[in-house]
Amino acid sequence: MEENPRPLKRFGQNYLKDKNIIEKIIDEFDVREGEKILEIGPGRGALTEILYKKTDDLTIVEIDKRVIEALKERFPKARIINRDFLKLTLNELSEPNNKLRIIGNIPYNITSPILFKLIEERESVSDALLMVQYEVAKRIVSSPGTKDYGILSVIMNFFSDVKLCFKISPNVFYPKPKVHSAIIKIKFNKEIAEDFDDRLFIDIVKAAFGKRRKTLKNSLAGSAFNVESGTPGDLLSKRAEELSVEDFLRLYNFFQNAKPASTR
Repeated sequence: MEENPRPLKRFGQNYLKDKNIIEKIIDEFDVREGEKILEIGPGRGALTEILYKKTDDLTIVEIDKRVIEALKERFPKARIINRDFLKLTLNELSEPNNKLRIIGNIPYNITSPILFKLIEERESVSDALLMVQYEVAKRIVSSPGTKDYGILSVIMNFFSDVKLCFKISPNVFYPKPKVHSAIIKIKFNKEIAEDFDDRLFIDIVKAAFGKRRKTLKNSLAGSAFNVESGTPGDLLSKRAEELSVEDFLRLYNFFQNAKPASTR
């Protein structure tokens, strides 16, 4: 067991060291009694130290085995899981009437996979407060017609309510990253039909943005989506970044209804 192990690049580790920022993050998260809290990637436990005092139901997921023993010693009442968060099944940690609240300074190199996992398992998650790269946060909260608007903007805003809480300087980390960071708050409080085909919707969005400078008709041409058989015509002449989340839902409804009965 290393004492104060060095952050590892392969895990995308940048440890928080500024107490004011740590307190600000915890205040934004606003832990209440009885909530099930899951922290992703605690590292040396900067956020964990305060979370541990605020809840009796804390689960810590940490991939770096070098820090596990130290975390167990410091936080004996917490449930500590030495695994890759992406390989967990969240419904095993949640309860129907007490969903997980997730917090974490997540590795920036796997931000998208983590966000997509939360969407996929949103029935087990109430909300999440995550630190991400500032440029990614801007993309997530951007509006149609802006240069930042893209796949993450549409998908995250369809499945959740997302807010960019505040920007964070590289100076509060060790080692200091080359980019600014931001805290985003994600709430899974939207009513989405139980039979909604997440994969179909996501595939449509990805295909539409596959050739972002082209109109939807051209960007979807050659994809799995046939644009010649009654696709909403007012959308085909637009580029993907001009379409609202509601427009993408219209596309989804069209392609969902156009699927042969045998594939539904």
